[in-house]
Amino acid sequence: MALECVTDVTIIEKPPAERHMISSWEQKNNCTLPEDVKNFYLMTNGFHMTWSVKLDEHTIPLGSMVINSISKLTQLNQSSVYSLPNAPTLADLEDDALEASENQPEKPHFDSRSVIFELDPCDGNGKVCLVYKRGKPALAQDAEIWFLDRALYWHFLTDTFTAYYRLLITHLGLPQWQYAFTSYGISPQAKQWFNMYKPITYNTNLLAEETNSFVNKLDPSKVFKSKNKTLSPKKKGPVQPAGGSDLLYLNRLKTKTPKYCLQDSS
Repeated sequence: MALECVTDVTIIEKPPAERHMISSWEQKNNCTLPEDVKNFYLMTNGFHMTWSVKLDEHTIPLGSMVINSISKLTQLNQSSVYSLPNAPTLADLEDDALEASENQPEKPHFDSRSVIFELDPCDGNGKVCLVYKRGKPALAQDAEIWFLDRALYWHFLTDTFTAYYRLLITHLGLPQWQYAFTSYGISPQAKQWFNMYKPITYNTNLLAEETNSFVNKLDPSKVFKSKNKTLSPKKKGPVQPAGGSDLLYLNRLKTKTPKYCLQDSS
């Protein structure tokens, strides 16, 4: 019944980024973008999808899926995150006790040890970031996707951009969905929305899906289509697709342009 209340599903179509824009970004930032990120920008220069719900005759904006354009893929630094007068530096806020363990990768640093770029501002609820773990010059194989919450704590999301893109779509852009990957979880209010719309990956132990089941074309009418069938997980833990399947997936995307991408006019 809740799915029938979904309204105003909007995808802002964006033209592909030119190759020289990507090369210019890499030269300016002394970083090499991963191939899946490059392929994404060569299809569409950013992504923005929103949807609302209608409750008691009132339309309420709810879902928002954002990936910044190449020009807005800007480096995260102290001034852009924590700029109050006489505030401590971001390096001062780091807790050395919370370093890498067997079950948790080493967290990003706000100093020269890491290079961080903002992928999604998360409507002010934090920031999803493309993180290079070994500083400049930054290599593509050192990139990961992390979530920086409002308290400036880091939470690992995925090894690859493609895996993150799948998480973004399957969570429907629900408010605060990234907090499902933190130790403290989503807020009670956000949990109510999750219970109503039940994204495929609401239970983070059920994230494992067959690679071939991923839909290449983004059809808003199918995003919210109710499913009676319950998926049985093959394994536990967040989705971490293998590098080979990521490249195959991106190659298929290049031959089947998603509906949110403008076709080449030439």
